[in-house]
Amino acid sequence: MNARPVPLVVLDVVGLTPRMLAHMPRLRAVAESGFQAPLGTVLPAVTCSVQASLLTGALPREHGIVGNGWYFRDLGEVLLWRQHNALVGGEKLWQAARRTYPDYTVANICWWYAMGADVNWTVTPRPVYYADGRKEPDCYTDPPELHDELTSELGTFPLFTYWGPTAALTSSRWIASAARQVMARHDPDLTLVYLPHLDYDLQRYGPSARQAAAAAAELDAVLGPLLDDAKARGATVLALSEYGIAAADQPVHVNRLLRAEGLLNVYTQDGMEYLDPWTSRAFAVADHQIAHVYVADPADLPVVRKLCEGLSGVAQVLDEAGKAAHGLDHPRAGDLVLVAEEKAWFTYYYWLDDTRAPDFARLVEIHRKPGYDPAELFFDPAAPIAARARAAKALARKKLGMRYLMNVVGLDAGANAVRGSHGRLPTDPADSPVLLCSDPSAARESFEAIEVKEFLLGLAGTTG
Repeated sequence: MNARPVPLVVLDVVGLTPRMLAHMPRLRAVAESGFQAPLGTVLPAVTCSVQASLLTGALPREHGIVGNGWYFRDLGEVLLWRQHNALVGGEKLWQAARRTYPDYTVANICWWYAMGADVNWTVTPRPVYYADGRKEPDCYTDPPELHDELTSELGTFPLFTYWGPTAALTSSRWIASAARQVMARHDPDLTLVYLPHLDYDLQRYGPSARQAAAAAAELDAVLGPLLDDAKARGATVLALSEYGIAAADQPVHVNRLLRAEGLLNVYTQDGMEYLDPWTSRAFAVADHQIAHVYVADPADLPVVRKLCEGLSGVAQVLDEAGKAAHGLDHPRAGDLVLVAEEKAWFTYYYWLDDTRAPDFARLVEIHRKPGYDPAELFFDPAAPIAARARAAKALARKKLGMRYLMNVVGLDAGANAVRGSHGRLPTDPADSPVLLCSDPSAARESFEAIEVKEFLLGLAGTTG
C-alpha cells in the first residue's frame, strides 16, 4: 500500500455536456490528456439525487434522496434544499476510502448535503437570517475558522449571484478560488468542488443559445487556475455533470389541475392562498421535469393517475412498479411520480388567480415554495423595468440595514420565459452528462452514476 492515496480533485460542473464542452478548451484538455466518456445519470436527474448516487454508488431507493426535496410525511411539510448529510443513506465515498487509509482527508466545497458530514473541511452556502427578517449573504464552514480564512481573502460568499435573477459567474469564481485556497493550505486527499454557472443561462435561454456558449467559455476561464493547481499537486482530476440541460419551453401545472378537480386544498391568510398538504387528497411537489404526487387515500390513486396521464406535457406516470424500475421506490417518493415530455417541465403553482398568490411566489424563496421555481432566474418578464426598479429600491433599503423584499419574480410570465430544463433521462447525447478524467490509464467507454464511487476509489489507490 502507498504511504498516501493519489490526491483527487472532483469537479461537479453542472450542466456539462458535449455541446458545452465544445466551448471549454481548458476542460477539454483534461480529456485530451486523459479520456472522456458518456455518463449515465439517475432518475430524477437533479442535483441532490445525482450527487447522492455519485458519492454512495447507490440509487435513490437506497440513499433516499428522491429529489431536491420532497413531502416530509412525518412533518406534514414540503421541504426543499435541506442540508444535513444524515438525510443521505449509504456508505459515502470517503468512508469507503478510510478502510484503506484511516486518515483519508476530504474537502467539500459546496457539494450538497454538506452539513454534518464526516469530512475535514466543509464550505457551503448559508445566509445570515437576522431576527428582523433580513437575509444577508454568507457561508457555513467547518472548522469554523475556515470561514475567516476564506472571506478575509475572497470576500463574503456572493449568495445573490449563486441563484436568482442576478445569478452569474461571480459565485462559481468564488467557489473555485475557495477550492484553490483549501488545497494550497490543507492538501486534502479528496477535494469536491461544485460549480453551478452553466445552470443559469442554459435554463434562461436554452442549451443552443449564444448565451449558453458564452457561459461555458466564461466558466472554462475560471477553471484554468484551479486545473493548474491540481496538476501542480500531482492530483488526478475528474470532471463530471449531474445532468445535461435540454431545450424546454412548456410549463405544466399539475397542482392547478388537481385543485380544479377538487383534490388539492388551500387555506387563506391575508388574502393569500397557501397549499394545505394536511387536508389535500392529492398534490404534487414539482422538481424540474419530475413531479412527486402524494395521494392521501390509496382509493384515489386510479383517478389521480388518470388525470395526470391526460395532462398535456406528461410523458409517464410511474406507479410502484414504474418507480422500482428506475430505483426510485423509496418511502419519501410520491405515490405517483410524473415524468415530463421532452421540452416540458413542472411548475409548483397551485393558485388559480394571481391576485391570490402568496407573497413568496414573487420572491427568490427556495425554502418556502413547495416546489422548484426556475422563474426565479428572471426579473419579471411581464414588467422587467418595474421589477428592476423594485430591486434597486430593495437594495437601497438593504444597504441602510432596513428590512426589504426583493419581489422581482414573475408568475406565469416567468414560467413562460424558461427555455431549458432537466430531470428526465436524457435522449440527445449532445445534451447528456459527460465524465472527463486526466488519467488515461483508467479509460473506460462509458459510466453510470452509481459506478463513479468505485471508480474514484480505484483512482485514489484504495481497496474501497
